[in-house]
Amino acid sequence: MSCFSSPLNSKILIPQKMGSKMNSPNSPILCKLHTNQPYNPRIKTIAFSSFSIQNQQAPTDQTQLPKTSAYTVKFRTLGACKLGISRYPDFEYNAEGGTGTGTGTAPVVEDNGLKDQVSVCFDLKTLYIPPLTTATSRFLGLPFPPFLRIDIVPELFQGNISRESGKVDLEFKAKFLFSVGNIYRAPPLMVATVLTSEESEGRMRRGRGERLDGEGKCRLVGVATVEAIDDVFMNTFLGLPTECLANLNAVITYSTS
Repeated sequence: MSCFSSPLNSKILIPQKMGSKMNSPNSPILCKLHTNQPYNPRIKTIAFSSFSIQNQQAPTDQTQLPKTSAYTVKFRTLGACKLGISRYPDFEYNAEGGTGTGTGTAPVVEDNGLKDQVSVCFDLKTLYIPPLTTATSRFLGLPFPPFLRIDIVPELFQGNISRESGKVDLEFKAKFLFSVGNIYRAPPLMVATVLTSEESEGRMRRGRGERLDGEGKCRLVGVATVEAIDDVFMNTFLGLPTECLANLNAVITYSTS
């Protein structure tokens, strides 16, 4: 038996081992440890654990970014759309032929499934929305005058799509360019809104969309504020600043890249 020295006097009572021939059967072994050395604060106690350092494993890196799956997303506008501004009745708008292509990404979870949310960004170079002309638009049941034209020039189109629920929220920003032949061209009207499959509501206008169905069809609505521009005629004619409403029938499909 070996003993370790202690800075304090101590007694250790060791019970008699049954059947031992070295000890009296009636008395325990008393081991008295003495130390006359003063306490030295420079002596430090080191505790050892039975856990081997070799068994330790490096901690898992929790800062790694999740892997993602990439998609090709296609956007197409349909007929039976509407556009409204101020308190005027809505324009009937046939947006058939509008197209756009973008990319979508969704993080991959541990079981190699895909998270529900897909982040989408459309390439503005591929995005085309038909203008409002006498061929595409009607107001109060009558076609637009042949000389009146409203071009739509997108500047931003991105957002999120839920694959599980079909919910769509796409941030949309565009310039609306009013012109009357070669006679008149108004400064651009800036329109920024979120085209959603849910409900969009302002002070004057409101609309309700429809979520993606199994074929990718949906109805997207968005209310936006249109600020006044440096044009007295347009400010007066449209009552700027005011609100406008976009109500679009569309198809959104995506495939794995």
